[in-house]
Amino acid sequence: MEHQTVHSQAIGKYLRLSTHKARRVLQQIQGKNYTEARLMLQFMPYKACKSILKILDSAVNNANQKTMNNTNNQNIKITKAIANKGPTMKRFQPRAQGRAFSIHKPTCHIKIMIEIPNNINPSN
Repeated sequence: MEHQTVHSQAIGKYLRLSTHKARRVLQQIQGKNYTEARLMLQFMPYKACKSILKILDSAVNNANQKTMNNTNNQNIKITKAIANKGPTMKRFQPRAQGRAFSIHKPTCHIKIMIEIPNNINPSN
């Protein structure tokens, strides 16, 4: 019996989230299986969960496309979930007496990598 794993990934770029707040959620789901992570993301009270859930579903669909069949979601494991800093949108808030305060709106790039163990039985 050969054991072969299928690796897949999905990336969300320029998401209007703070990197620090996205990492807080990604650390919770890293190393979990797909069904458990999906359940956690649905009930966490954070804004980042909605975007991360979409990226996770996209990674699973990419893996299903590679294997050409629907795999058992219990076997899918999240190997890596990272949030990198994206460009910061800079805005200005007008204040009294001609002053202006700067507002920084951070963005981030989220990358989720999954693996599916694939058991191939050689025919005898």
